[in-house]
Amino acid sequence: MTAVHRLLRNLLAGLLALVLLFEEWGWEPLAALVARMARLRPWAWTEGQITRLPPWAAVLVFVAPVLALLPVKLAALYFIGSGHPVLGLLVLLAAKVVGTALLARLFSLTEPALMRLPWFARWYPNWKTWKDGQIGQLRKSGFWSALTQMRARVKARWVLWRRQFR
Repeated sequence: MTAVHRLLRNLLAGLLALVLLFEEWGWEPLAALVARMARLRPWAWTEGQITRLPPWAAVLVFVAPVLALLPVKLAALYFIGSGHPVLGLLVLLAAKVVGTALLARLFSLTEPALMRLPWFARWYPNWKTWKDGQIGQLRKSGFWSALTQMRARVKARWVLWRRQFR
């Protein structure tokens, strides 16, 4: 394996690790945050309609946020390319957070319908097993240990900062 090939492979693995890390740490809390919106009557009604969708309609609803956020992500790339990298990265990060929140909630609402599709019922457990294996390897790494320690420090500082204002 050439040095360039190794470098590209490691870079891709690092990017994948960051995406999986964000999904791992963000999926549940963001889904819970969006679920709180179900206290609002129109939102609750919409969620009720989504849970009653047939399988293929559930696929369309699940994919809709990905397609809707594509122009936002392209705008972020435009900002980066036109000399506004901070703005571009902020827009990209916001799109990732909003997209993850919506997908997490929509998945919890559409999973029963999606699991009625034979290809999805066959594909999803394989994806979950692969993802859990990747996260397991990531958790054993020094990178994960350093990030976990950093996360604990940030959380502790956040708690101290919030106590100042109570």
